[in-house]
Amino acid sequence: MTLAANPLVHERFSIAFDQIDAAQVEPAIAHLLDQAEAELQAIVALPDGEPRTTANTLHAFEELGRGLEWAMGVVGHLESVATTPELRAAYEAVQPKVSLFSSRVYQDPGLYAALKQFAATSEAAALDPTHARLLRKLLDAFRRNGAELGPDDKQRLAELEVELAKITTKFSQNVLDATNDYELCITDEAQLAGLPDSARAAAKASADKKGVAGWRFTLHAPSMIPLLTYLDDAEIRRQVWMAYATRASAGERDNRELIRQILKLRETKAKLLGYASFADLVLEDRMAKRGETARTFVEDLRERSEAFFRAEIVELQEFRATELAQTSGQASGPAESRELAGWDVGYWSEKARRARYDFDEEQLRPYFALEAVLDGMFELVHRLYGINVEVVEDLPKWHDDVRTYRVRDGEVELGCFYADLHPREDKRGGAWMNSLITGLPSAGRPHLGLICANLTEPLGDEPALLTHREVETIFHEFGHLLHHLLSEVEVRSLAGTNVAWDFVELPSQIMENWCWERASLDLFARHYETGERIPDELFDKMIRARNFMSATAMMRQLGFASLDLALHLNYAPLLQAPDQQAPPLLEFCNAQMQPFSVAPLPVDYAMICGFGHLFSSSVAYAAGYYSYKWAEVLDADAFSQFKADGVFSREVGQRFRERVLARGDSRDPAELYREFRGQDPDLDALLVRSGLVQRSAA
Repeated sequence: MTLAANPLVHERFSIAFDQIDAAQVEPAIAHLLDQAEAELQAIVALPDGEPRTTANTLHAFEELGRGLEWAMGVVGHLESVATTPELRAAYEAVQPKVSLFSSRVYQDPGLYAALKQFAATSEAAALDPTHARLLRKLLDAFRRNGAELGPDDKQRLAELEVELAKITTKFSQNVLDATNDYELCITDEAQLAGLPDSARAAAKASADKKGVAGWRFTLHAPSMIPLLTYLDDAEIRRQVWMAYATRASAGERDNRELIRQILKLRETKAKLLGYASFADLVLEDRMAKRGETARTFVEDLRERSEAFFRAEIVELQEFRATELAQTSGQASGPAESRELAGWDVGYWSEKARRARYDFDEEQLRPYFALEAVLDGMFELVHRLYGINVEVVEDLPKWHDDVRTYRVRDGEVELGCFYADLHPREDKRGGAWMNSLITGLPSAGRPHLGLICANLTEPLGDEPALLTHREVETIFHEFGHLLHHLLSEVEVRSLAGTNVAWDFVELPSQIMENWCWERASLDLFARHYETGERIPDELFDKMIRARNFMSATAMMRQLGFASLDLALHLNYAPLLQAPDQQAPPLLEFCNAQMQPFSVAPLPVDYAMICGFGHLFSSSVAYAAGYYSYKWAEVLDADAFSQFKADGVFSREVGQRFRERVLARGDSRDPAELYREFRGQDPDLDALLVRSGLVQRSAA
């Protein structure tokens, strides 16, 4: 294939996913690296006498490496959703080279000098606020990326970035492979006692697809979660829970040493750049600003939640003891014998919820057929923001399961997106949103993005029937997508989701609120056979059960955030200290997590080895996992405005669209929030929504 025919060489809106081959990756990226280098040199070496201007410096820098960024985004996406050994090898081959170039850009003395020269001009002084913000952030980014370091330190920093890119990619691959390695096949139907019909049917279909007898279970969420929640057989629950809790922690896929290396490299990078910690480095341009500020926020929420959490543990232990005593006909044992195991928590929590509220979440599945959920979600955003979502058939896809859509606002095309919603063995787990092209719809340049998830699959002639949590998941990712598609920022690097990571979850998490409102549920929650809406009695049970074990859920997320900060503020320095011995990784992590856990953690508990949020890329959510709770405070406070004015209020929706979704990072996020809400966010809004304020009086 000639270079001109290579589908990765030229950015285009209709990406030829059906034509991209692993063999095209290395030649395309090599060409685009050369092209990016030429673009860099053109900015640095202006013709003699040509002054520094917005066009030849600031705009030129904004476009630097755009083709390379697009191609790597496409290849990285395919490696996540349709990986093959050949594609993986090609991606591994080019990633270090791209990482080296990217790190070198922000260390290039010529580029830095060019931007500083432009910043000193009268034209720069007259920039509009968005471009002035861009220039200020670029100069800060150069400093944070080592532009003021000496030559040897610059070289060392570039080496650190390349090594981080390689190791974090290997981490992700180990998690995917370890997840896919595991399967449990059950041939005795009696062992399926307690498992809902939907989960049994899915397990049977999985076994049939693999050509094995019985019922097949994996570590993918749609298979694993129902088993851990409903299966009566504690030994099978233990096997599956332990398999998931120890993923990528032994053998050739052991991530423990990779994690230590990642932490050391991040710490080294931070110190090289003059920061006290990696947390301080990455949080400097976020809302929290410093690692200790984020930790204080986490500790504040923990203190407010802990008493409720301890009470929930006691209640759950007592419920289990009573249930077992009734089953055995014997009195329950002493308190110390009532401890739950990790594989018991989900199972007994569901039993307790069902007993207290007469509510079984499986009763909701028939009302959440995927097609209806999507249609209702699209109708919701039409009412809130005046936009229309329609199916398109002319976009090439990477798999037959992928759906494609166009979003319009009247006659204006805002953009298109892909939706890849079900699990496959060549696709990584979890749910996520990515941008592929950032445009400017008002200027006739639409956006392009995608959402991916691993939702329950359709079975036979029945549609995919989702859990309520899966409905929240798709609403969440669509919220991220709206942040991208509704952006009207003319500076690409400040548009859409290119915001502070402790602000980026606001548009996604606020969408989850509409999954709990009667009026919005009635848009899509209809029985897939009868068309009836959720009965009032079932809806009331669902709402009453919403905050069941809410302190436990709160503490679980705070535990992840606390561990994240402890690793980057406390453990990483120990790995570098010549006179101190860092404890074994799992020992340290489990000691940090235990206060947030309902059950004692086993010695070999290795959740950290599969924690992709922290270790799947050079930065990812590292030192930033607290962002989920930070954004929950924002979304709880923001949604209270919709509650006050009506959950379909076009006025509030338009204000949120115009002052948050459309503005990207063109303004300080705290200012944008105040502009929408008229006040700073109130932490109590989250605690009230979670039922963690004066619960005893309720």
